[in-house]
Amino acid sequence: MSVIVVVGTRPEIIKMAPVVRELERRNVGFVFIHSGQHFDYEMSQVFLEELGLPRPHESFRLKNSNPASQMGEMMIKLEKALGEHRADKPSVMLIQGDTNTMLAAGLTALKLGLRVGHVEAGLRSYDWRMPEEHNRRMIDHVSHYLFAPTEVSKRNLLEEHVWGEIFVTGNTVIDAVDMYFDRIEAVEEKVVQQLRFDEYVLVTFHRAENVDDPKVLRDFVRVLRGSPMPIVFPVHPRTRRRLQEYGLMGEVERLDNVQLLPPQGYFEFLALMRNCRVVMTDSGGLQEEATHPRIRKPVLVLRNSTERPEAVMQGFARVVGVNPVVVLAELEKTLKSGVELPGVSPFGDGRAAVRIVDSVLSRLGT
Repeated sequence: MSVIVVVGTRPEIIKMAPVVRELERRNVGFVFIHSGQHFDYEMSQVFLEELGLPRPHESFRLKNSNPASQMGEMMIKLEKALGEHRADKPSVMLIQGDTNTMLAAGLTALKLGLRVGHVEAGLRSYDWRMPEEHNRRMIDHVSHYLFAPTEVSKRNLLEEHVWGEIFVTGNTVIDAVDMYFDRIEAVEEKVVQQLRFDEYVLVTFHRAENVDDPKVLRDFVRVLRGSPMPIVFPVHPRTRRRLQEYGLMGEVERLDNVQLLPPQGYFEFLALMRNCRVVMTDSGGLQEEATHPRIRKPVLVLRNSTERPEAVMQGFARVVGVNPVVVLAELEKTLKSGVELPGVSPFGDGRAAVRIVDSVLSRLGT
């Protein structure tokens, strides 16, 4: 018996790292596949090595960037690759999250008669503008095993009457922070020394529905300009392209209260988060990482919805939208209030990977 583990983007690699390491710890055979959605194998190899993960058995270079073409290409390449691993007798494919290649992987597995296990099942933003919302719903409805991170996620799945079996496991992102915390501490001093500010707000902004809209992007620049506390802003490649395209990059570079940084590594970014006062972001994963007991930062979500309501319910996050007047008012209130955050994460206790592997092995009779 062999398990197939498919990843493609950096968040997927981070969140599946604890599962891969747990499979290794138990000597469970697995086939590790990198879909190549965000970057090719050479570019990702350093990142995989940094996390102590094995070299993928298969790694693709996807030529298409159009979502439909990309999914079709992924399905063709994955079917061929799985055919070459028939001797491994794979019986379940584990996929994580809600990207195009994860949906393609899930559909391919289904058509080939493999069972599908969806890690981080049941997240819902109820915002149909988000392509991720389409993907995660479809993945959940073709999955045999649904590894919901929280009871809220489980309730979403039950309300949709999914036919697969649901397990509440916690989120593997908490496992990952636990697993790599020594590495985060090791780079912390160097990361902080590069900053111009002693106190700062950490900002990320990259989602297509935000940065591809010139009005929203101009409003975002107004937020940067008007922030009552200095800002540290690692600039995502998509965001940099749009700032340049809309003639805003020069204005951002001239802001004295903003320090621009290149995209950061996983350890470096978490070190930045540990030392900031507030996180402002449109990222989903950061809403989870900020709740880890050794990070514990308030988050202002620069979106109109979130698929992580648990962070809001526990007081870690507030959904503030993208209107600069509202965002700046909420930021000032957060900086002044000094809210005491919970000492435990709503996303689990760091044993999600153990529960996921336990469930897979029990259902496969191993």
